[in-house]
Amino acid sequence: MADQSTKETSGENPVGDADGSSAKNATQNISRRRLLGTAGATGLALGAAGGATGYAVGSSDSGSSAEASGQSPALTSVGADMAKFHVKHQAGITDGLQSCGHLVAFDLAAGAGRKEAAALLRRWSDTAQRLMAGEAAAHDDTDVARDAGPSSLTVTFGFGYGFFARTGLEKQRPVALDPLPEFSSDHLDKARSNGDLWVQIGANDALVAFHALRAIQKDAGSAARVRWQMNGFNRSPGATAQPMTARNLMGQIDGTRNPKPSEADFDKRIFVPATGEPSWMANGSYAVVRQIRMLLDDWEQLSVKQQEDVVGRRKADGAPLSGGTETTAMDLEKVDANGDLVVPINAHSRITRPDENGGAAILRRPFSFHDGIGADGTPDAGLLFVCWQADPLRGFVPVQRKLDRGDALSKFIRHESSGLFAVPGGAAEGEYVGQRLLEG
Repeated sequence: MADQSTKETSGENPVGDADGSSAKNATQNISRRRLLGTAGATGLALGAAGGATGYAVGSSDSGSSAEASGQSPALTSVGADMAKFHVKHQAGITDGLQSCGHLVAFDLAAGAGRKEAAALLRRWSDTAQRLMAGEAAAHDDTDVARDAGPSSLTVTFGFGYGFFARTGLEKQRPVALDPLPEFSSDHLDKARSNGDLWVQIGANDALVAFHALRAIQKDAGSAARVRWQMNGFNRSPGATAQPMTARNLMGQIDGTRNPKPSEADFDKRIFVPATGEPSWMANGSYAVVRQIRMLLDDWEQLSVKQQEDVVGRRKADGAPLSGGTETTAMDLEKVDANGDLVVPINAHSRITRPDENGGAAILRRPFSFHDGIGADGTPDAGLLFVCWQADPLRGFVPVQRKLDRGDALSKFIRHESSGLFAVPGGAAEGEYVGQRLLEG
């Protein structure tokens, strides 16, 4: 829960394409022409190689002029937004936060090895490409998302530590994938941690996200079984007057200082360089995944002033307690009339600053979660924390160690599951994700 996060979006992506370019508007125009053609001309037959028709048909009032003329009604901007599959870096890393998400880890089945893993990643990549384009799955599509467009769907794939022994690829396992150290705030459930394979799914429509989750699970077949699965959400696009930094379930604006692709050192901090080691991780990144329960009953007993002192920022607008607006630089030395630091020494936002951690920075892209009410009456809710970095030993680990030594927020959260995954670069045209590892 470092003081770094992605912006929520209102039908737009504030951080550009996954490769850092700013060509999304042009891409969307192309995708709209592709998706929103008239029924008379194309029948909206998306996915000619076995895809069902009608997947990109949006809803409209009955008796509209479009329907009267035999045309398919246009999708809303939310439904028509499309992320690209064949990109330099996999989708789902620099894309704006989506309103719905699923995280799922798989273990390879007994007897499954490199050959089965390659076939599985080939199936998964094909399905992801189709679904991200608003098409049906190639086989046995459930029709759950038939009436929706792509809705900014992203599907991201990663490999866990155990994957390499299962496939005989230990020599290709990155050093950066070594298990994370233990932290004092950990209360980890091993059954809901780690995994051979990891899939992150996000979309701005709940049915589109579920459709992708179900398709990925079905594609696993006999090659892999689900180890754990978690569901998350964020604010929906258009729910605020303008795009703004996300709020978490504590009501705090969460993550003003997230690195931005426009920064000169962004790629160096977040992505493995094209010349990096091992070579199959070129343009990839490492994802740390943590399920963090928020002790909301305890948190909500604090006054707003007490909550702000824990975080170091105003609850209303995210501005630092030292003054200004959300993006004003925090004055760590400012004191009040009594000579006390305005931003407390153990405030969460002070401790997580890169300049307080040897320059360590992570790109946070979380979802909130709520899994009901426990037997003791407390909400099982919090943050599905996902952060990205070129090397977790220089990103997540130093920040978390610093938090372990005195973060005021630690009394109100509990880390209950954890995973670390190597996420290779995006697949080129004609490739599947991970092909350079599995066939190299």
